[in-house]
Amino acid sequence: MWEKIRIIFTIRELRQKILLTLILLAIYRVGEQIPVPGVNTERMTAIFRSETAGGFRDLLDQITVFAASRLDQATIFGLGIMPYISASIIFQLLASVYPPLEKLKKEGPAGYKKINEYTRYATVGICIIQSWMYVAWLSAQGFVRPEYTYGEGQGRHPAEPG
Repeated sequence: MWEKIRIIFTIRELRQKILLTLILLAIYRVGEQIPVPGVNTERMTAIFRSETAGGFRDLLDQITVFAASRLDQATIFGLGIMPYISASIIFQLLASVYPPLEKLKKEGPAGYKKINEYTRYATVGICIIQSWMYVAWLSAQGFVRPEYTYGEGQGRHPAEPG
């Protein structure tokens, strides 16, 4: 077994891919620990883990499994892989009903490559929408510290001099 691992690391291309994967994994793990600025994570965790959360806690735990991340901690990479999974499902369903995508699907590997490219673009859009909705929900639930909110009756914007 060790001989096979040694051989893997002697091949330059494989070594680069493994190192890139490890670096990206490390970046993700660090980003998963950094809380979103302005969110009272201590209060969130206390409420979500309390006995009164009940069914909501169970729902949050199920979403956490699909997201591969902890939504109750509000970290910068808190959405995990959910946006990509959503985009992938959307394009799989569209490929069976939308003629241009059906045509791409029938082209073989080149068509799948193009569909994967569209999926990545859609992932960015879905991520922006989901993150905006998540932050709006956090704000509506009162998990965002008052000094980070701005709106009607909230006083001046924190960036304004005064």
